[in-house]
Amino acid sequence: MAVATPAGDEVLASDDEPALLAALDELIARLPPGVLVTWNGSAFDLPFLATRAAACELELGLVLAGGGSPAPLRSAPGLGAYRASWHGHDHLDAYRVYRNDLPRLLPPVSCSLKSVARLVGLAVIEEDRTALHRLSAQRLADYVASDARLARALAECRWRTAVRFLDRLIVGQLTPVAV
Repeated sequence: MAVATPAGDEVLASDDEPALLAALDELIARLPPGVLVTWNGSAFDLPFLATRAAACELELGLVLAGGGSPAPLRSAPGLGAYRASWHGHDHLDAYRVYRNDLPRLLPPVSCSLKSVARLVGLAVIEEDRTALHRLSAQRLADYVASDARLARALAECRWRTAVRFLDRLIVGQLTPVAV
């Protein structure tokens, strides 16, 4: 797991799942108020982390609403996506921002993180996803941090539009942070 902030990247790695989840939760709790940016996090990453934390009997500062319950995500009704807040940070699923426009404007373009990043000219670290377990610890850390930086950068590229997709708006400075 990685978190990309204006101050730099922090990569979290551990074979101990509860310790890894607790470290992520503590890191997010320490961040100044802002926006937690994910790429498809409302439908995959955040529900997955919440499920794993529950299996480990670990309480996170992550709050999910929707996903079939009464508060579906505005930009993706019926897709099983969630609105989220983590330790009071707003959440922005940057994938939803691009997904609403790209297929209509450029039908053959995939909305995957790396495809969209390449489309806007960002440098992408590619690895064979079936062989990630074979990467050195440093190469894996670079790969994971790169994905977090890409999500953050893509949100920043469309920030004026992206703020309309925030799950909950916090008054004050909005600084994108990506997980």
